[in-house]
Amino acid sequence: MNFARDVVDHAPSGRLALVEVARDGRRREWSFGEVADRSARLAAVLSRTHGISRGDVVMTLIGNRPEWVLTMVACFRIGAVSLPCNEQLRAHDLALRIQAAQPRLIVVDERNLAELSAAKPGCPVLTIPDQTLFAGAELAPAVELEAHDPCLITFTSGTTGEPTGVVHGQRYLPGQRLQAEHWLDARPGEVVWCTAATGWSKSARNAFIAPWLRGAAALLHDQRFDPAERLDLLDAERVNVLCMAPTEYRVIAKRAQLRAFPRLRSLVAAGEALNPEVIRAFRDATGLEIRDGYGQTETGQLTGNPLGEPVRPGSMGRPLPGVELTVEDGELVLTNPTTDPTFFVGYLDGSSAPADRPWRTGDRVRQDEDGYLYFEGRTDDVIISAGYRIGPFEVESALVSHDAVAEAAVVAAPDEERGSVVRAVVVLRDGFAPGETLATELQAHVRSQTAPYKYPRIVDFADELPKTTSGKIQRARLRES
Repeated sequence: MNFARDVVDHAPSGRLALVEVARDGRRREWSFGEVADRSARLAAVLSRTHGISRGDVVMTLIGNRPEWVLTMVACFRIGAVSLPCNEQLRAHDLALRIQAAQPRLIVVDERNLAELSAAKPGCPVLTIPDQTLFAGAELAPAVELEAHDPCLITFTSGTTGEPTGVVHGQRYLPGQRLQAEHWLDARPGEVVWCTAATGWSKSARNAFIAPWLRGAAALLHDQRFDPAERLDLLDAERVNVLCMAPTEYRVIAKRAQLRAFPRLRSLVAAGEALNPEVIRAFRDATGLEIRDGYGQTETGQLTGNPLGEPVRPGSMGRPLPGVELTVEDGELVLTNPTTDPTFFVGYLDGSSAPADRPWRTGDRVRQDEDGYLYFEGRTDDVIISAGYRIGPFEVESALVSHDAVAEAAVVAAPDEERGSVVRAVVVLRDGFAPGETLATELQAHVRSQTAPYKYPRIVDFADELPKTTSGKIQRARLRES
């Protein structure tokens, strides 16, 4: 197998592959023929000029730009292992990844060069834009690769500790067909926009790989998140499928003027649990329901709200076809990793993936009578108060359903009598002021929305919540504060 050959080279050369919207507003369309040609020329430069060969790690620090995609495809072509990094990483973060992965080469764009230099990479660095990298006379041939040959490194988001490097095999790339067909629902000739920044698992899956497997084009928008601008681009670029983080959906629902989009057909979310009131807000405005899904860096996508069935608000759906999941003592378990076509092959520390035994996700869920799964929190996030087990997500959902609340995070706080009590950290919407009166109102609101024992006995207000660069709330930091 070789993704560059089997998907990119074999696509009709004139078919639309990428729609580029640059940071300065410049727009360009890229065909599959252009992507195949440019990436093959870069692959030749990497292999013949810089000595990159099969199994060597090539790190990228590039925004959502075509050069990032071209570099990834070039690596796939020659069997190099791609390590995409997020632009928000600082020198310390980059140094940790460099030390762990030992890249032979780094490709960086000019706006990230200073931060990378501060990390003291210790290997050759190529800077974008350098068009000579894509304009050489030679075209590198695609090498034949095996399913378990490494192709991609992604780091966990570090919600409970230092990020860990996860190695995926070549099977990860064609394995995305499962979620692309049954969850993302990309279709030939459509435009798919996955807004995840480079470097994160969802970006690696859905920024261009899954759309291309289904004959769709990918939109690359090289700009920071702005709610109103995002809605305008949905119209301007005639996006058919939108894949965003729940945090982005929440912020747009609270701070932007939602409306209908004639070309928009499918909304999906993954990365953390999605609140029911956000689903309702988008349904009321657009006529579409956000189909939530679930996956991990190690596993890829495992569940999704099924196509053609009403969304169950708050649910991350059912297992994807063929994926074997069970709930054991409240924890989601992949009982047979061989049924997951995107299961990882190992960690950067050399330890292999436990493919011969069940994979315990560390995520607490509940399952209804129809097999739909509902996220309740990490196993280490569950709050035990006076004998009650309280998942933070349900309390957070109740809080953000209040008009004053933009975001909320719930953690345990020590209590002499109850062992722990629920503590909420709340970010308010514009026009609302923190204070005891509002805190009392929020407590009453939670009691009216869910079981009374779950209400936050402590309500703190903050300007923002601590998050990983992938947008996930770092509850560990809140517990320490």
